Amino acid sequence: MPSFKVKVKWGREMYPDIDVNTDEEPILFKAQLFALTGVQPERQKIMCKGGILKDDEWNLQLKDGAVVLLLGSKEKVPEVPQVPVKFIEDMNEAEAATAMRVPAGLTNLGNTCYMNATVQCLRAVPELRKALEKFRHDGSDATSSAFTISSAMKIVFTQMEKGTTITPIVLLQALHRASPQFAQTGENGTYRQQDANECWSEILKMLQQKLMPLSQGSSDDGAVVEKKNHSSFIEQFFGGTFEVKMTADEAPDEPATISKENFLQLSCFISMEVKYMHSGLKSRMKEQLAKHSESLGRNANYTRTYLVSRLPAYLTVQFVRFQYKGKEGINAKVLKDIKFPIDFDAYELCTPELQNKLSPMRSKFKDHEDKKVDVESTIKKTAQSMEVDDNDDDDDSKYEPFSFDDDLGSNNSGYYTLKAVLTHKGRSSSSGHYVAWVRSSGDVWFKFDDDDVTSVSTDQILRLSGGGDWHCAYVLLYGPKRLDKC
Repeated sequence: MPSFKVKVKWGREMYPDIDVNTDEEPILFKAQLFALTGVQPERQKIMCKGGILKDDEWNLQLKDGAVVLLLGSKEKVPEVPQVPVKFIEDMNEAEAATAMRVPAGLTNLGNTCYMNATVQCLRAVPELRKALEKFRHDGSDATSSAFTISSAMKIVFTQMEKGTTITPIVLLQALHRASPQFAQTGENGTYRQQDANECWSEILKMLQQKLMPLSQGSSDDGAVVEKKNHSSFIEQFFGGTFEVKMTADEAPDEPATISKENFLQLSCFISMEVKYMHSGLKSRMKEQLAKHSESLGRNANYTRTYLVSRLPAYLTVQFVRFQYKGKEGINAKVLKDIKFPIDFDAYELCTPELQNKLSPMRSKFKDHEDKKVDVESTIKKTAQSMEVDDNDDDDDSKYEPFSFDDDLGSNNSGYYTLKAVLTHKGRSSSSGHYVAWVRSSGDVWFKFDDDDVTSVSTDQILRLSGGGDWHCAYVLLYGPKRLDKC
C-alpha cells in the first residue's frame, strides 16, 4: 500500500488526511508538511512508535490512519557567525551595493533550472507578489494542484524577500503533483530537463484558478465607471483578447464572422523571412484556410485575421524556437537571431477600436517627450533613475495609471518595456540550460543562473537574441511603460 493518509500532530495543531506515498522519498513528505506548517524540512523530526523518520528511507512502519508526531519550530535558532558581521556603515560603496541589492537565487535540485528561471521572471511582476501575499485558503480542496502550486509560490516568494539562496523543494513537489511529466527521471534517477515555457504555462494555469482579481477604485476624477469583471488575477493582468475575423475570399458578399479568443501569451513564429520580433508576431495574425462555404455550397478559401482587442498590463511573448523532429525524437532548437526591443509598441497589433482607446494616453506620452528641455536633462534624469531601489516602480503615486479606468490590469497606451527574459542555452528543449535575466532599475539587470546571481547591463540583454550556442531569448515578459505624473 504505497499511498495512504495519516494524521499529523504538531503542537496543538492536528492535520488530518495528509497524503503519504512511500514510492517517493520521505523528504518530499517533509516538504508537504513544510507547506502546511512552515517548519523547514531540515528542522523536522517526524516520530511514530518511538522512531524518527529519515530523509532518504521509510524506516517507520506507517499505515493508513496512523497519528504522526511532528516536532520542530518555524524559525531556526541563530548560530554564531563564522565570519564576523560587517555592518553597512563599515562597507565601501561597492560592498554596500552588493549587500543591499543582490536578490535571492534558487538552488538547482537536479535539472530544475527551467522552474527556477520561470519563478525569477514571474517575480518581476509586483502585482503578482501582492496577489500571492493576499492568497488565503478559500475552504476548497486543500490538496488540489491549484492550491498546492499557489501555496508553494507564496512560500517561495516570501522566502526570497530575505535575499538569500532558497531551496524550492516545496514548489518542485507541488509542480510534480500538478503535472507528472515534470517528475520524469532518467536512467541515473535524476530529474530530466523540461521545457520552461510549459512550466510557465502550467504555473499560470494553476494560479489562474486560485488568485482572486485585484479590486479597482473610482477614476481619478471621482466619476463612477462600469468596471470590467475578471474571474482571476492572471486573466486580469496577464490575459489578452483577440478579435478573430473570418472572411470568404471567393464570396465577398458573405457576411464576415467575428469571435473572441483569449490568450496568456503571444507567439513569435520564426521563419527564413523573420528577423525581428514584431514581424514574427504579425506573421501568424493573418492566415489562409479552406472550409465549407454555405453561400457557395462547397469548400472555399477564407482569410482569418487576429487583432488584439484587449492588451494586458503584462505581455508575455514566446519565441517558437523548438520544432519536433520525429527521427531524433527531440524538440530541436531554431538558433536564428531574432532581434527584440527593450521598449515595445503593440499599437499595430490592435483593432481600430482599441487603437482609438489608446490614443489619449499615447498623446500624453508624446507631450511628455516634447517637454524635455535638452539632452543634458535627459541624461541627468536617466542617471538618477538608475540610483533608485528595485521596487521604485511599485510607487504608483509617482506615475499616471497604466490601465483603463474601467479595466484594472489592462494596458491603456500600447507601450511596453521589457521586464524579464528567460533564455535557453543548448540544442533541444530536453537538454541545455535555462537562465532568467530580470530588470532591476534603469540600466541594471540581474542574471539568475540558479543560485548564482550577478548584475549585467542592457547591452548584455540585447545580445540574447540568438544566432549561436550562447543563451537565446525564449520567453519575454513586457510590463507597462510608466509615465511620470507632471
